[in-house]
Amino acid sequence: MPQAKPEEAILLLSCTDRKGLVSRISDFISSHEGNIVDLDEHADPDEGMFFIRVAWDMNLFTLPKDLVESAFAPIADKFEARWKIRFSGTRMNIAIFVSKYDHCLQELLWRQRLGEFPVNISMLISNHPDLEPLAKQDGIPFYHFPITPGNRQEQEEKEIRLLQESHVETIVLARYMQVLSSSFVCRYPERIINIHHSFLPAFIGGNPYKQAYERGVKIIGATSHYVTSEIDEGPIIEQDIARISHKDMVQDLIRKGRDLERIVLARALRYHSEHRILTHGNRTIVFD
Repeated sequence: MPQAKPEEAILLLSCTDRKGLVSRISDFISSHEGNIVDLDEHADPDEGMFFIRVAWDMNLFTLPKDLVESAFAPIADKFEARWKIRFSGTRMNIAIFVSKYDHCLQELLWRQRLGEFPVNISMLISNHPDLEPLAKQDGIPFYHFPITPGNRQEQEEKEIRLLQESHVETIVLARYMQVLSSSFVCRYPERIINIHHSFLPAFIGGNPYKQAYERGVKIIGATSHYVTSEIDEGPIIEQDIARISHKDMVQDLIRKGRDLERIVLARALRYHSEHRILTHGNRTIVFD
């Protein structure tokens, strides 16, 4: 396991761009004996927007954690900002939704064992029983909720109650082959992360890799995004691609696609759990 770093406070903030923003934030931190350990900013000249992520060491910070937000609020109000402060010592509770494919789940479990994610995997939820042995292997509670057209609403209500009881903050869809209802999605804005191949909308259906092979595509990819009520239209967090040649058969495309899905979803969860993402409309600003 990697050595634990000192606890940090992490501010994510967006607002209309104007003079003095960085100075005012820095003054707040330094006035309470804070030491900035990371600062990344972005100004969008087309929209006149400003985005910033700043982390500071809490070791000598004179404000206790429970007073940091209330102390910073007047500054954020002055700039009419969207903002949040999180602490690196607080691990995020997540639930992973799966179906039968295990490659993305295996990747997340492996990285969790290595301590790469500041998360607690509270549970696995699935519409099939197939992956329960993987959950048992890691001591993670597994819940099976079979989904049919007639019981979808009832099962989602049970899932929501379970998630609330366990204080789950974020849901990761690790190749969960069901569409969540709008009422479910609206409960977790910017807190449901999905992964899929990047053939959409060109190759729709159950066998996109065969369609891509028959069209002779030269690039395949994977996309991870936040889930919204518009299917596969949410803000994109991460993407990656792989080259395809005439030598690659359908199974080669599938293999390369699986590899991309695994790594792209892992990156997206890392960015999210380390509080590196701001959304603006349907776009993301990712501070890596």
